[in-house]
Amino acid sequence: MASIQASSKKRKNKGLGENNKRKKKHQDLSDVRKLCQQLLSSRAHINNLPLLLNFLNPTTSYPPEFLLESLLSLQSFFTPLLPQLPSSSAKPTEDPESIYWTWVRSKFDEFVQCLIELSVSSTTSEEALREVVVDTLMEFVKVGNAGKFHSSIYHKLIYSMVYSVKEADTLLNFLVSKYFKYIDVRYFTYISLEKLIRTLDIKESSDVKPKAEDTENETPARASRQLLIRNIHHVISKIPHLEQLDEKSEHEVWNESGVFTKEDVTESKKTKSTEGKDGKVKSSKGVTSAVNISKKMKLTFSKAWMAFLGLPLPIDVYKEVLVTLHQSVIPYLSNPIMLCDFLTKSYDIGGVISVMALSSLFILMTEHGLEYPNLYGKLYALLEPSIFIAKHRAKFLQLLDSCLKSPLLPAYLAASFAKKLSRLALTVPPSGGLVIIALIHNLLRRHPSINCLVHQEDNDETAKDASSIKAGIDLFNNEEKDLLKTNAMRSCLWEIDTLRHHYCPPVSRFVLSLENDLTVRSKTTEVAVKDFSSGSYATIFREEIRRRVKQVPLAFYKAVPASLFSESDFAGWSFQSDS
Repeated sequence: MASIQASSKKRKNKGLGENNKRKKKHQDLSDVRKLCQQLLSSRAHINNLPLLLNFLNPTTSYPPEFLLESLLSLQSFFTPLLPQLPSSSAKPTEDPESIYWTWVRSKFDEFVQCLIELSVSSTTSEEALREVVVDTLMEFVKVGNAGKFHSSIYHKLIYSMVYSVKEADTLLNFLVSKYFKYIDVRYFTYISLEKLIRTLDIKESSDVKPKAEDTENETPARASRQLLIRNIHHVISKIPHLEQLDEKSEHEVWNESGVFTKEDVTESKKTKSTEGKDGKVKSSKGVTSAVNISKKMKLTFSKAWMAFLGLPLPIDVYKEVLVTLHQSVIPYLSNPIMLCDFLTKSYDIGGVISVMALSSLFILMTEHGLEYPNLYGKLYALLEPSIFIAKHRAKFLQLLDSCLKSPLLPAYLAASFAKKLSRLALTVPPSGGLVIIALIHNLLRRHPSINCLVHQEDNDETAKDASSIKAGIDLFNNEEKDLLKTNAMRSCLWEIDTLRHHYCPPVSRFVLSLENDLTVRSKTTEVAVKDFSSGSYATIFREEIRRRVKQVPLAFYKAVPASLFSESDFAGWSFQSDS
């Protein structure tokens, strides 16, 4: 009996589905247009409103023509009614007119929600249709809040775009190309992103930053959270920055009576000068307007970015942020010192993360007065052979040279860096040897007190030390991390002397520059580290084949050699073939 009922129910559902299909099939575009005309012509046909809204439901499979016709008609219906609509939270009274307008308001909210879903839906495959949907939404943002910018609708759009899995890029690219040029749209985008980030689950924000190896074994919850963070970063990094405000600045506003009025933006373009009683030239109100715009934008920009940097960033996003932070974020913050905690924590991580954080940290120290006593200790710890083949080595090596530029550095610190670099010269590629020679050249020229490292004999030690230390022992401790205890001042740069016989000719030629008297600055100039910091085998090879060699070494053999080396070259050794 149960099986008979189940079979009957299945046939009934199948019949309903076929009826719906036949209904959609027999529906014509003319029927939709008739519904639209009736709705726009008379209030008596207000019941057509839910029917037209049904065509906009992304879950239905109506043709795009039906959707477009319904959308345009509903836009024409709601736009003139917006000033009369009550707020979404308003409760209707017993008055029939109040009940009617409350119902119309609920349908308007439903219409907006359908548009938002369509804007990020994968079913909206046609770009032209998606453009109409977004344009309609932005028109409601412009006029839907009693003439002011409707931030609530815009926040829902940003929220849906960030939480979208597939279509976020398409919608974002459209907003960037058409709407992010308006200064008030950028302003409310920052506000929406900050609000969205602040309302995330607290557990998400308390997670530790993921390691690179964690990406292979992500849980679904973590993968979803990381996708959300990537979407947020994608949006916040695509917002154009506020240009430097001056008398030639031009800023368009989407809503002329919103947070930035048309008068404010117009005044910011006009800067008139008047002469006061004291003879000094004073600027007009235009400067004040420009300053106010700049302050508002910097404040919202800062809040959004600081909230984003507090999230548990995936390792790829973390690296991308650090690479662009000094160019894309620091110049536009209201107070760049706010980044000190984020950057110092990043710098303490070590490895490539520290290298990436150094650029921004250096800007805070040199331009914004940040004091970071552990800079040189951490910088010294980063000097490893792997740094000379890292992706961002060029910027790091240039910053290393800049950090060691001050003549006020103590001698033990400069000597430790010089000795550490010279030790690395024994193991790094030829391109690394070239940049090390350049760095040591600059260190010796800037700090004459360490020139004793160039040639320091064993008998320079005191008699007490000479009796306890074997001849030829290097007192420098390469493993010591405390710069005070490396004993670099009691050592010498013997590693650099070995580069005279380096197998790569450019290295052996360049090391001769250290034979000059670097104590007299007027006779020498600093070497530009940036000319060598991005070097590689390819760059060395290209430079060598361009050189015009006057004397070419030649080797003549009366007989074809049977081995690479002769036995006389290595006394006591013999070279025999196994074959």
